[in-house]
Amino acid sequence: MEAIQAGWLSILPPVIAIILAFLTKEVISSLMLGVLSGSLIYAVLAHDGIMMVAAKTVETAFSTMGGTGGSVSKFNILLFLSLLGALVVVVTKAGGSKAYGNWAAKKLRSQTAAQLATSALGALIFIDDYFNCLTVGTVMRPVTDKYGISREKLAYIIDATAAPICIIAPVSSWAAAVGSNLSVTGQFESDLAAFVATIPFNFYAVLSLIMVVTLCITKWDFGPMEKAQYRARTTGDLGVDASQEEINNQVPTKGKVYDLIVPVASLIVFSILAMLYTGGYFTDPEITNLQQAFGNCDSSAALVIGGFCALVVAFCLFVPRKLLSFKEFMESITDGVKSMASANVILVLAWTLGAICSDVLCTGEYVKQIVLESSFPIAIIPAVIFVVAAFLSFSTGTAWGTFGILIPIVVEIAASAAPELMVVSLAATLAGSVFGDHCSPISDTTILSSTGAGCNHIAHVSTQMPYAMLVAACSFVGYLVAGFTDSNLAFSLGAAVLTMLAAVFMLHKMAVKKEAQKA
Repeated sequence: MEAIQAGWLSILPPVIAIILAFLTKEVISSLMLGVLSGSLIYAVLAHDGIMMVAAKTVETAFSTMGGTGGSVSKFNILLFLSLLGALVVVVTKAGGSKAYGNWAAKKLRSQTAAQLATSALGALIFIDDYFNCLTVGTVMRPVTDKYGISREKLAYIIDATAAPICIIAPVSSWAAAVGSNLSVTGQFESDLAAFVATIPFNFYAVLSLIMVVTLCITKWDFGPMEKAQYRARTTGDLGVDASQEEINNQVPTKGKVYDLIVPVASLIVFSILAMLYTGGYFTDPEITNLQQAFGNCDSSAALVIGGFCALVVAFCLFVPRKLLSFKEFMESITDGVKSMASANVILVLAWTLGAICSDVLCTGEYVKQIVLESSFPIAIIPAVIFVVAAFLSFSTGTAWGTFGILIPIVVEIAASAAPELMVVSLAATLAGSVFGDHCSPISDTTILSSTGAGCNHIAHVSTQMPYAMLVAACSFVGYLVAGFTDSNLAFSLGAAVLTMLAAVFMLHKMAVKKEAQKA
C-alpha cells in the first residue's frame, strides 16, 4: 500500500474521531469511524469505482490495523497491560490494596496529603510513561478513595505526572528517543546534552507539574473537574467503573500492607533490571553507563518481563499463605486480563488511526508544508512551533511521532532564520508534542491513565481538558516572551507561571461563585 498526499483531508480522520468521542461519550466506535474515514479518503483518492472504493476502504483499515498490532513493541504493550490487569486483580482479591488503603489512611491524614503523595509517586516513576500510568493508579486508588477524591482527579494527577515528567527526566525511555532526534542539530556534544538543554524551556511539562502541585495544595479546581470533585464530596460517587467496583466488593480483609507493596516493588525492580538487560548493560561491553542502557533498552519487552516476574512473586506470596487458592489465583488472572480488554481495543484503534494519518495519508508532510511556506516574524517562531506541534500531537495522539516529524523541520527553520532561538524552538517542539500525548482522547497515555485510575475514559478526557488547555495557553505566553527576550528563561518561564497561577485562582473563584448561586 503506497502512501498518498491527501492534503487537508489528512487531518479529517482524527478530527472526526475526537469530535465523535466528545459527542457520543463512546470512544471505541468513535475511533473505529475515524479509522474507516481515513481508509475511505485513501480509497477514494487512490481508486476508481464504487465497488473498488468499498473494498479498499475495508482492506486498508484492517491491513493497517494488522500491521500496527503486528509490531512487536505494541504487542508487548498489550501483553503488559494484560499482565498488569492480572496483577491488580490478584493483589486486590488477596486484600493487599484494601490493607494498604487502611494503612495509608492513617498515615496520610488529609485529602491534600493523599493527592500530594500520588503526585510524588508519579514524579518518582519517571523511567517510562506506560509504567507510570498503571503503577501509580494501582497503588494509589485505595488511598484516594478513602479521602473521597474523584477518580477523574486521580486520573488527571496520574496523566499530568506521566509524559510531562518523562520528557524532562534525563534517564527515561523518552530521553533516549528525544536525544536521538535532537542530535541532527549538530550543536551539542551528545544526545544527552541536547536533551538536557531543552529541559528548562519545556514550559508545558514544567507548568503541568506546577499545576498539579498547586491544585493538590490549594484545591482550586474549576470546570468539569470541580463538578466531579463536588459530586464526590457531596454524594460519595467517586466515578468508579462498575467492573472495578465489583472487584473491590469481593475483597477479603485478611491481607497485609506488604501484600501490595511487595508485588508492586517487584514490578518496579524487575522492570528496571529488565530495561538494563535489554539495553545491554549486563551483556554488551560497549554499554558502560545507565543512561546508555536505558537509551538502548526495549522498554515494552522489559515491562512484560517485569509484569510476569511480579505475578510469580505474588503467587509465591499469596498461595502458600492461603490468601488465595491456586484456582482462585488463576481465575483472578483471567479476570484481570478481561478487565483490560476495553483498554487494549482502544489502544489498537488509536494506533491504527495514527498509522493511517502518518503512513497512509501523510498528515506530517502536510503540516510540514504549511510550516515551511508560512512567513511570520522571527520572534514568534517558538510560539508558532509550539502551536503546530500541539495540534499535530493532539490530532494523532502521539508525542514521539510528532517530534520525530517536526524536529528536522524546526532545525532547518531555526538555523536559517533565528539561530539564537534554536534551543527554545526545539523545546517548544517537545512541549507541544507532550500536550497531545497528555490530553488527546486517542493518546495511549491518556487511555492508560483512565485505565489505571479505574475512571471512564471520556470522563477523564473532558475533566482534564480545561487544565491542559490552560497550561498550553500559558506555555504559549512563555514562548512569546522567550522569542522577544532572546530566550531569557527567567522572564519567559516567570511570565508563564504567573499567568497560570492567576488564571487558576480566578477560574476557581468563578466556579465557587457559580456553585453558591445554584445552592
